[in-house]
Amino acid sequence: MTDPFGEGGLGELESPLYREALAQLDRVAGVMGLDDNIHARLRVPQRATVTTFPFRREGYYEVETVFAYRVQHVLTMGPTKGGIRYAPDVNLGEVAALAMLMTWKTSLMSLPFGGAKGGVRVDPTVLTRPEVQRLTRRYTAEMINVIGPDTDIPAPDMGTNEQVMAWIMDTYSQHVGHAEPGVVTGKPPELGGSVARREATGRGLVSLLPAATTHLGFEVEGSRVVVHGFGNVGQYAALAAHEMGALVVAVSDVTGGIYNSKGLDIPQVQEWVTENGTLSGYPDVDMVSNEELFELECDILIPAAVGGVITRDNADKITARLIAEGANGPTTVDADDILRERNIFVIPDILANAGGVTVSYFEWVQDLQNFFWSEGEIVARLREIMGSAFEEVLNISINEGYDMRTAALVKGIRRVARAKLVRGVYP
Repeated sequence: MTDPFGEGGLGELESPLYREALAQLDRVAGVMGLDDNIHARLRVPQRATVTTFPFRREGYYEVETVFAYRVQHVLTMGPTKGGIRYAPDVNLGEVAALAMLMTWKTSLMSLPFGGAKGGVRVDPTVLTRPEVQRLTRRYTAEMINVIGPDTDIPAPDMGTNEQVMAWIMDTYSQHVGHAEPGVVTGKPPELGGSVARREATGRGLVSLLPAATTHLGFEVEGSRVVVHGFGNVGQYAALAAHEMGALVVAVSDVTGGIYNSKGLDIPQVQEWVTENGTLSGYPDVDMVSNEELFELECDILIPAAVGGVITRDNADKITARLIAEGANGPTTVDADDILRERNIFVIPDILANAGGVTVSYFEWVQDLQNFFWSEGEIVARLREIMGSAFEEVLNISINEGYDMRTAALVKGIRRVARAKLVRGVYP
């Protein structure tokens, strides 16, 4: 196989997350006997846009310049799909890695997309609302020839939300001269956004727990659940598990975690976060660090914050029987080996958190057709697609002797490889 990185360096794509994504792909390509040419092609994104642009701060004459990215990993399957994140450590390698993961995820769910991702290197927590709006509109203008309902459809990610998507949709529409709701997903319902999109990732994840726990010989009801991260994914995952009768004993955010061995009242915790912004100061609980959270006694662990939090340093201290990955890339390759040796069942990120992109697909379809579904229809279709994907991955795992992550990647990569082979090479 020809190495597109020359002597093994990653060049502009150098980042820990990209190295993890490549290690994952290379390992699975080996076990499934992936064609060398296809393998080499999938190791690099097909398109990557890097730009810098200025935006005005509150003091009108104060202008800040930021780096921004949009990466499209595979264009073979249809338009590309993936979120936009605003974070101070965003870089090209991270965005490219996340785009690669999106390719496997959309393929695994049999959606007509390739993977993409975008980002702006900025700390959104120090920006005012008008500053975020100016930043977003300028980013959209810079990417106007990259995104589009038939080419590349962004969505919310870390540091962005429904309002940011509304500004992107409005800016794009101003440029093309008509309203174009299909350019983004995760919009407010008033602009063609899909009901149930906000909670889709967390609730989709939890919808897989009954089948997974049955396979492992226990029930969700009464099980002890720990959730790392209490953002959009973690909150709705915790709430859905709570509603299923599980004891959510601990949750955490950037300030640390809260723990109650008898179970937390998740709706009350949500109210506290809405009023106070963080979990800090929540009454009548034990405080734990994010590091200690992974060592708590539990049956189900849901890492729903950021990547690379389950490592070889803490993987042997995890007590959970089941890990359902709400975040992208929360488990390193080294940690994966340890979890596999310990027979800890993992629902991998590209399957567990695919509810968000699945409902985004529903939203895109509804926008193109100008025909909208009820919340009941959306939830039912989400559960059907998630459940079907889980069963297919579990069958591959059992029949071909793979762990769940390998089985999910094999299913996703096989579909992409077949598509590339039947399309051929032009010219």
